[in-house]
Order: sequence, then structure tokens, then C-alpha cells
Amino acid sequence: MIATSRTRADRYPEIREGVRAVCALFPDEYFRKVDAERAYPDEFVAALMKAGWLSAMIPEDYGGSGLGLGPASVIVEEINRCGANAGAVHGQLYNMGTLLRHGSEAQKRKYLPAIARGVLRIQSMAVTEPTTGSDTTKLRTTAVRKGDAYVVNGQKAFISRVLHSDLMILLARTTPLSDVAKRSDGMSIFIVDLREALGHGLTASPIANLVNHETNTLFFDDLEVPAENLIGEEGQGFRYLLDGLNAERTLIAAECIGDGYWFIDRAVRYANERVVFDRPIGKNQGVQFPIAEAYIEIEAANLMRYRACDLFDAGEASGAQANMAKHLAAKASWEAANVCMQTYGGFGFASEYDVERKFRETRLYQVAPISTNMIFAYIAEHVLGLPRSY
Repeated sequence: MIATSRTRADRYPEIREGVRAVCALFPDEYFRKVDAERAYPDEFVAALMKAGWLSAMIPEDYGGSGLGLGPASVIVEEINRCGANAGAVHGQLYNMGTLLRHGSEAQKRKYLPAIARGVLRIQSMAVTEPTTGSDTTKLRTTAVRKGDAYVVNGQKAFISRVLHSDLMILLARTTPLSDVAKRSDGMSIFIVDLREALGHGLTASPIANLVNHETNTLFFDDLEVPAENLIGEEGQGFRYLLDGLNAERTLIAAECIGDGYWFIDRAVRYANERVVFDRPIGKNQGVQFPIAEAYIEIEAANLMRYRACDLFDAGEASGAQANMAKHLAAKASWEAANVCMQTYGGFGFASEYDVERKFRETRLYQVAPISTNMIFAYIAEHVLGLPRSY
């Protein structure tokens, strides 16, 4: 690995070494095989859960480590930095945020210890719909109270890890849009037990996509969700959702930073080893300057990631910083991916070098979980004071 990214005074060195120790058990060949088979890395996820890394943000009272967003971001950064893909597990870290902040004590006692022990997985969140996209307040999935249950009907799209999770966080409208004063009112958050729901009112249809990322279209047909699975107050779900989105975006930023360092490491190594015209290609400024620029941008994004984490963990407003961190990191990792691919030339397209796999994986974060243009709109309105554009 390049000295600058491995020997500097990185935060949380003990966490980094612990995650690297788990990742070292799963070499590039493992992830190459999983990707080729479009499979889920069950053994890798199980190892991370056994080591306790996926329960990092659960308070100690419930069996977790009680760590903040900063340490959690380092966990996913190191996963990607070691050549893996935290997209298979990151939901376990940020999905439980809604439960932690707004769930009842009974709900926390029921689910969190089992999640901490690795008995339950809460990898999935169902918000996005095919007809509304980013316009969440117009979602059409409904949850109607009938006795001791809510009956859910509707459709969700691009919902990840449903087939490899036990629990799912669901956002549905409990009051029609026409009956609320504010369009963000009238939506509620539920815990859905996927073990009971799939095949009994919930159908998952996998979506084939560019990367090996398990994602689905969900169809709700009179799915009954126990009323006790409502998180917090009915109608306040959108506000609860926003709390978790800042954590999600910051963790995604950390993953992109991990990807960025991986691409820089591989590009530097190859540029030093590859000899053309009797000299290493890294001696050419046309090769080394783009790598240097990509590294600078990753370092800058890294600073914004930590700024967002510090604010979040201090309980302060972090929306602007989380969005900016996600944008800077996704942009920097994609640029590093292109630089790495260009450095390898034709060999970068060969699966055995893993560049093309990571290239595909990091491209996702230009559009998910929030697109670049939505970030621009947020900063323009909420930071710069420009008129709302949508």
C-alpha cells in the first residue's frame, strides 16, 4: 500500500486494524468469484457480524459497542479500502438509526440485543418508489390501521438486501396527502419482519443491474404489519427518516473514500511495476500527475467526511456536511477509478486485476442513495438561501 495513506495518523487505528484482520481472510479471489456468480458474500458478512463490527452503533446496554458515526464510518471505509464492498452490509449500520432514536424501549429490547449478537439482520430500508423517485412526500404505498394491525399496499423499487435480511424499515403513508397540512406529514415508519412478510403479502422481484448489488422491486398486497411495529408516532415518519439519511450519506462517503484509496494504491503499484520503453510508466508525468490529483481530492473529501461525523456525533445539525461529504467523496472516488483504469490500460478491463469490478461498484454512488443534482439543490436552498428549485 502507498505509504501516505497507511502510515499517517489516521483516526481509530485499532478499529482499522481489526477490520483489516477480518478482510484479510477474504482475498480478491473471493470477491471476484462472488461478483462473477452474482452471489451474496455470506461468509464475509457472517465474519463481520461475528467480530461485532456490524453492531458498532448499538449502545452497550443492548449488547453493542456504543460507537458513534465516526468509528462506524471507518469500518465501512476499511471494508472498501481492502477491496471488498460495504454495500453488502452498510444497511446494518444506518438502518437501525431510526429504531435507536425513535423506537420504544420495548422495541429496542426486542430487536437490538439479537441484532448485536448477529441473530437478526436489519439490512433493508424501503422508501423509494418507481413513480415518485426522490419526491418522497408523494409516495403511494399506504398503511391503513385495521384493529391491531396496519394493512400495507403499494410498491417499492431498488430496495436492497431484502433477500438477505430479517428486518426491514418501511416508510408508508398513513394519512392521504390530500388530508395533511404539510406534504411531509402523514407518513409513518414501521419495522417489517421479512421472515413473516415474504410470501404473505410481500413479494420481492430481483432487479438485474450493473453491479453485484442485491436490489429488488417490492409488491405489497394487503400485508399485515402488527400495530406494535409502528416506530414512534403515526404521521411523523418522514421526520424520523431524515435523521437517518445524514448517517447514510456520511457512511456512503466513507465507502467512496475507501474505494478512492484502493484505486490510488493499485494505480501507484502498477505504475511502479509496469515497464514500457525501458522505464516504469510512473516516471511519466502524464501518468503520475493524474494519480497525484486524484489522491489530493480523496484527501479533501476525507476531511469533509470527518466534519460530518463530528457534527452528527455531537448531536448538531449535519445535513449540509453529510451531503457535501457524499458528493465530494463520490466524485473523488469516480475520478480515482478512471485514473486507475487509465493507468492499467487494457489490463484494467481484465477481471483478474479487480479494477473493473471496483470501477463498476463505485460508479453507483454518483446516483445513489441520493443523486448529485439533489445534493446541489439542497445546498443551494438550505445553505446558500436560493429559491427552492423543485
